[in-house]
Amino acid sequence: MKIIISPAKKMQRKEEEVFEITRPVFYREACCLREQMKQMEFEDLKVLWSCNEKIARENQERLRLYEMDKNLTGAVIAYEGIQYQYMAPQVFTDSQWAYVKEHLRILSGLYGILRPQDGVIPYRLEMQAKLQIGEHKDLYSFWGDRLYRELKREDRTILNLASKEYSKAIEKYLEKDVRYITCIFGEHIQGKIKVKATKAKMARGEMVRWLSENQIKEPEEIKNFHELEYEFREEYSSDREFVFLKTRKEKEEVW
Repeated sequence: MKIIISPAKKMQRKEEEVFEITRPVFYREACCLREQMKQMEFEDLKVLWSCNEKIARENQERLRLYEMDKNLTGAVIAYEGIQYQYMAPQVFTDSQWAYVKEHLRILSGLYGILRPQDGVIPYRLEMQAKLQIGEHKDLYSFWGDRLYRELKREDRTILNLASKEYSKAIEKYLEKDVRYITCIFGEHIQGKIKVKATKAKMARGEMVRWLSENQIKEPEEIKNFHELEYEFREEYSSDREFVFLKTRKEKEEVW
């Protein structure tokens, strides 16, 4: 079983590593994309990154100063978003590290697919960014089915804990011989099931931590997840969608 998750915009560099750094599978492609961005004007980068001037300046400096093969940080440590905070890889045991190295894969606009120990540098490039590369109008076109093929080469069961922006790069190419399961984390609000982005990120990170802690390898075992007051709900689920809802009744609010 391979678990796919999204990256995070916020990144850090760490000099001390708890594992040996490896090179990403699509390293050459990442270098190509980065060179493309290095040739762009500041205003075009600002539009590409959909950010303010300060963030754009910071990331343009990263393009200028950072080298793709130096001062690298393992991917799962480099990302600092909410999902990664709840995953808490900094306190993983040896068995948890072994688990995520085998099962966890991070989808990335720049690197394509990353293993937890793959060395990365801080960057900004979301999968939905409109970066034109040759005949390819955007990153979805550039990556094509390569990310899916890499996942399928490793395993025929994929657990999707990624956002739609990233899972979209995989789902278009799914074949019948691959079992693809998406986990949905929601709650009842005014009689409807609603998914809140921040809480979903928390739950995804918590699930990765839980999966690694319990060494989960079979899809049916995932249904036992009950962290952060979530529980599996059979009546809303299917073979390809596992729905987890909050068990504690919260004050209703308008979404």
